[in-house]
Amino acid sequence: MSAEVKKEIQLEIAHVLFIDIVGYSKLSINDQNRAVEELNQVVRASEQFQLAEAAGRLLKIATGDGMALVFYTSPEAPAQCAVEIGRALKEHPRLQLRMGIHSGPVSGVVDVNNRPNLAGAGLNMAQRVMDCGDAGHILLSKHVAEDLEEYEQWRPLLHDLGTCEVKHGGRVGVTNLYSDEVGNPQLPKKFVALKKHRTHVRWGEAAIGFLVLAAIVAAFIFLLRKPTRAVLNIAEKSIAVLPFENLSEDKANAYFAEGIQDEILTRLSKIADLKVISRTSTQHYKSAPENLPEIAKQLGVAHILEGSVQKSGDAVRVNVQLIKAANDSHLWADTFDRKLTDIFSVESEVAKAIADQLRAHITGQEEQILAAKPTDNPEAYDAYLRGLAYTLKAGYSPAYALAAQKYLREAVRLDPKFALAWALLSYADASGYIIGSLQPTVALREETREAAETALALQPNLGEAVLAKGYYHYACLKDYDTAVRYFEQARQLLPNSSRIPESLAYVTRRRGQWERSESYFNEAERLDPRNVTMLNEHAGSYIMLRRFAEALRKLDQVLNIVPDDVNTLVFKAAIAQAEGDLPRAAALLAPLHPGADDSPVLETQVYQTILERNPGPMIPRLKEVLAKPNPALGYLNGELRFWLGWAQEVAGDHAAAQESWKQARSELQPFLKEQPENFYLIGDLALTNMGSGDKAAALTLSERVMAALPIEKDAVTGPTPIEILARVAAQMGEPDRAIAALQKLLSIPYAGAFPAGPLTPALLRLDPMFDPLRNDSRFQKLAESAEPE
Repeated sequence: MSAEVKKEIQLEIAHVLFIDIVGYSKLSINDQNRAVEELNQVVRASEQFQLAEAAGRLLKIATGDGMALVFYTSPEAPAQCAVEIGRALKEHPRLQLRMGIHSGPVSGVVDVNNRPNLAGAGLNMAQRVMDCGDAGHILLSKHVAEDLEEYEQWRPLLHDLGTCEVKHGGRVGVTNLYSDEVGNPQLPKKFVALKKHRTHVRWGEAAIGFLVLAAIVAAFIFLLRKPTRAVLNIAEKSIAVLPFENLSEDKANAYFAEGIQDEILTRLSKIADLKVISRTSTQHYKSAPENLPEIAKQLGVAHILEGSVQKSGDAVRVNVQLIKAANDSHLWADTFDRKLTDIFSVESEVAKAIADQLRAHITGQEEQILAAKPTDNPEAYDAYLRGLAYTLKAGYSPAYALAAQKYLREAVRLDPKFALAWALLSYADASGYIIGSLQPTVALREETREAAETALALQPNLGEAVLAKGYYHYACLKDYDTAVRYFEQARQLLPNSSRIPESLAYVTRRRGQWERSESYFNEAERLDPRNVTMLNEHAGSYIMLRRFAEALRKLDQVLNIVPDDVNTLVFKAAIAQAEGDLPRAAALLAPLHPGADDSPVLETQVYQTILERNPGPMIPRLKEVLAKPNPALGYLNGELRFWLGWAQEVAGDHAAAQESWKQARSELQPFLKEQPENFYLIGDLALTNMGSGDKAAALTLSERVMAALPIEKDAVTGPTPIEILARVAAQMGEPDRAIAALQKLLSIPYAGAFPAGPLTPALLRLDPMFDPLRNDSRFQKLAESAEPE
């Protein structure tokens, strides 16, 4: 640590993993050195260790016969690290370890050797918890276990042991973490001894227990007779900002009311002492709903902020009222009349007043953030708010993505020093680049980079700018290590932002770390429990893993929020297709009438009729859409024409199919110059050439897309080129290559080349593209293999 480091390290909450080599003192000095070296190798190989160290969020303290790892990331970090170490120990049978985990305050000093050392309850308690165990045990304090119970994937691993007596006569609640592959399921020796002792006194305790129980029952009956509200485990300093009502005569000013709401919410979310629910979870509610206690319960907050905005020319009136949800009582209300040039003062004053009412601690840096004025140009701010409104509803729509881009470009043109607008432009571009709502050109990637770098240069500590730079590295470069570093930095500046764990969920998913991705999704959903797009993405992970029952539960959660959400219904239909239940898929798709810019919905409907071997009814609809192609769709128009050709081929009109594929190829080819790395585009060209019978071109393009996107680079879409190859090889008389590719695909999770998601045995049985393989015994074995449960 440099000489500039203060001698006192500030007291912080840390997540500590204490590790001890069992039997260390009985080893020879040489064996002790070897054991410590082996332990260091195992720990350093842990992915969790590497990530935290790379992000500068880890301290490692040597303890002679072990070590303490102090994480400053999340309560999951030490547990995940312990699990990774436990798995690695299978290859190191001589290394016997026990581990203890606790989250609590730590502080420290820089010692005479200029190295960091720590002390504090967090460290001491982790060691005491560890001391309760034997070789192989991973023990958690009750506090840590309660944190992990919030994550569904940890619950099966947690086994409560009760309390254990520790140093100075204290007692701690201990949970044993183990599964079939890690940990030690045996009861620790300390608990065995305690169990024997308890047997001797059990009858005496039982008699007392019955008396206590009777008293509790009597008290409970008494309480039941009293009118009372259920007390929920909800943080008192928590708030949701509901949509502000637009009272302007010009209803087109709705974007302005949305923007004021979002800006107040954004300022509040930067106060670390508050829990603030994201706008994406509140936007589905009315401006002034009647059932506030129920809404607060759904969102997990104690307070609600309602408001209205009235704009006339350059005059603005903002009404706000803060409500305590439990009893629907008004804590504070105010009306602000301002000129448009002074609107930022309203947003700052409202945020400060709410923080005061909730008695939230505001740091000096947070005070500056609340008072910050993002731009002095009211026209630039108006354009920013219009762009912001489109980003909040963009989803997968090219029309909305282009509108957001248009207004945000206008905002930074009007005020080139508007850092917040540059950051949002970069984030919107990167999002459109990776999901395909914007054409993924080299120019778009460059604009994404330049916008993020401009925002950071203008305001290096702007959380939105740091997040945008991370999202650029994730979405445009697939540089996941750099992206994670920026996301972790942004977490400190945006303590309530669900976008940080959501982004980390996407990164870890692309890396094939499905369990860690799941935990990040769960973390994001606690901050943003009704974010429909994110819930659908979470369901998408389950679909990729072929865990269809869990995906359906998540999708039903979305439909409880927005009953007619088209994307969610299409996901459910895709699951039905993947399971071979075509009638159920047809029932879900029949009521939908997608427009030309809803190509995923349209393609799912076409695929349904192809699986049914009856695409005739969809052919006129595709021709209607393609008669007036939407320029905003770019290469997707050519992709839709490929689907038209396939539908015509399955319908028996070979000549029409050939004509459609010829035209599709001519429409797709020109986009390669500006989108040389667009593997979707290259895959479309491979399939189009396949349909046209050009075997050499189809196989060359298939191999090109596989080289451009290896699985090691992207576990989500990396396998998609293998599916393209499987389809091309099946149609082009290369059964061995097709079977090898299919065997690989059925053994891994991935997104899928077509709307139904990853290939399943049911899809192999139904999809006409695999007809040439029907008589191959190897294919028959794959098609009849067990379906995912």
